[in-house]
Amino acid sequence: MFKSKSGSGKINPDMTDTLIGEGTIFEGKLRSEASIRIEGSIIGDISSNGDVIIGENGVANSNLSARDLVLAGQLNGDAEIRGKLTISSTGVLNGNITAASLIIESGGVFNGSSKMTSTKPEAVQPVKATS
Repeated sequence: MFKSKSGSGKINPDMTDTLIGEGTIFEGKLRSEASIRIEGSIIGDISSNGDVIIGENGVANSNLSARDLVLAGQLNGDAEIRGKLTISSTGVLNGNITAASLIIESGGVFNGSSKMTSTKPEAVQPVKATS
């Protein structure tokens, strides 16, 4: 549960670091460098450098910013997704979205407007050699 301070100090955005469990209600702003999984309820803005997964029983009354979003529950609010937004067959999104990629499975619900962002990779900056 608690991270050792003897490591590299870097947080991996691919690892789920925060879980809002079923039956839990969280109110307030939630920020994480790693991924977040929501199985309970959250009221307040969500910001993650990793992915956000809202499970079938999860409900977020939030504006959300993340790398990728997998929505199997409900999101009431706007979403700004840098990568892929997936609304599964049980997912409901009521709000506006900005995403590089949008997938809505059969049965998934999206009520709002969408804006697609560029999926072009960022230009690689040359590394200067040191002597």
